Amino acid sequence: MAGSNKAKKQVSCCDTCSNYIYDEECEYYVCDMNLDQDEMGKFMTDTFYDCPYYQYDDEYAIVRKQN
Repeated sequence: MAGSNKAKKQVSCCDTCSNYIYDEECEYYVCDMNLDQDEMGKFMTDTFYDCPYYQYDDEYAIVRKQN
């Protein structure tokens, strides 16, 4: 099978990203990264599926590494 060794592209979701934080002053969720104009446009239209800043929000990752 040709092309079977290609890695699948990870689709990111802001809801599971550790950079997607609740801004108490604005009272809504925002991206904590410094996005440029194009990235912000994608973020605002919910089309930022290949975000280079995506970090899975796994609060137990550190605990698992300690074991």
